[in-house]
Amino acid sequence: MPTIHLDKLIKRYGDVQVLHGIELEMADNEFTVLVGPSGCGKSTTLRMVAGLEDVSEGEIYVDGKPVSHLEPKDRDLAMVFQDYALYPHMNVAQNISFALRLAKRPKPEIDAKVREVADMVGLTEFLHRKPGALSGGQRQRVAMARALAKDSGIFLFDEPLSNLDAKLRGQMRAELAVMSQRVQKNMLYVTHDQIEAMTLADRIVVMHGGYIQQQGTPEELFKRPINKFVAGFLGSPPMNFLNGQIDERSGAIYVVGDGFEVELEGAKADAARQHSSKNIILGVRPSDLRFDADAPANKSLSLNVMVSEYVGAQSVLLCKCGSAEVMVELNSETPVALGQTLTFAVNPNGVHLFDQDNETAL
Repeated sequence: MPTIHLDKLIKRYGDVQVLHGIELEMADNEFTVLVGPSGCGKSTTLRMVAGLEDVSEGEIYVDGKPVSHLEPKDRDLAMVFQDYALYPHMNVAQNISFALRLAKRPKPEIDAKVREVADMVGLTEFLHRKPGALSGGQRQRVAMARALAKDSGIFLFDEPLSNLDAKLRGQMRAELAVMSQRVQKNMLYVTHDQIEAMTLADRIVVMHGGYIQQQGTPEELFKRPINKFVAGFLGSPPMNFLNGQIDERSGAIYVVGDGFEVELEGAKADAARQHSSKNIILGVRPSDLRFDADAPANKSLSLNVMVSEYVGAQSVLLCKCGSAEVMVELNSETPVALGQTLTFAVNPNGVHLFDQDNETAL
């Protein structure tokens, strides 16, 4: 499969610049997910790779060859859109085979390819139905099968699951993950859903404001976010952030803020000790707070419970720590009353520190 290299891509609409020197290389047979909030530039980047948007500056290379001057049909790619884009007067088999028929491939070859991809995405029994007689998930599978039938080297997905309900989205996400392993193609996937990004990607590229904030494996980004934005964007419920100051006493390092005082350990303490400013942001994920009434005060947070959301095996608590809000994941069988003040031990390995001024990780 081809490698894809985006070399300092810039996109302008008139005087407004929406992409600022995107530098990205996608390896052979890699599932790359561009993720970020609306307006971050992820779909614009995908459309530039597809040839649906012009490149203002920079270049797109596929296997070392520049392609930004080529028409979309000449770029050896297939694209799956958010809105399916199926032909309503054609049945499933005709929709899947449309590109092959345009290319005037032999009929036996077309029939074999349709059967192959239909079996791959579970559509064999629906080949004679028209899109109007299919569910949303089945229509999305048809769109994927049509892209697969083209047998391109690169597959582009522009938020393909956004129109599906939550249950079907989860099912299709699992099917897409299995399909990507079977197909062995380069895939570039755009989504605003960080759960999709975490579960599907070989590599996640987090974008914000037209810049790449960080890229790496899901585990790297989750455990070692480069800044506060990445830390807060990945993870559900999101990471908690508490403003504080570094305080050193008797050789120990603390982060002290409104309603809390947490002692740092190991590398975190060393990073705080070497930090040029006393102002710091303490980050801790809801899953790294554990209910423990006997936890020492310097290793825990004392939180006042405002809201308890029951979600099955887990409950998510919305609490107050001083003037800040803190979320906690808790076993739903733990008895909790609203208005209670509870003690939660902080996992020392789950502590993240960020500079208050530029929000970069220490």
